[in-house]
Amino acid sequence: MVKIRLMRTGKKHAPSYRIVAADSHAPRDGRFLEILGWYNPRVNPPAIHFDEEKTAAWILNGAQPSESVTQLFRTSGFAERLEAKKQERHAAATPQS
Repeated sequence: MVKIRLMRTGKKHAPSYRIVAADSHAPRDGRFLEILGWYNPRVNPPAIHFDEEKTAAWILNGAQPSESVTQLFRTSGFAERLEAKKQERHAAATPQS
């Protein structure tokens, strides 16, 4: 299964993270399929940047975001936009009577 999760980068005691799509069995900082964005918790307010189109494509194709990534999506407002895309996709796939 593909997970969208955080990959730690940065120096000791100064973490920053990449948001990546990776196989669920791959190590946290190991092999990944695609880099989707980054997250820097050390600035005020924390900086979140990711490609919404790529991320939505991964999620709509079955990738599961981790709990921390889900929280980042809620913080950035992406979760609501993703729900709207899911509903549009579902409405387009459902035949009208």
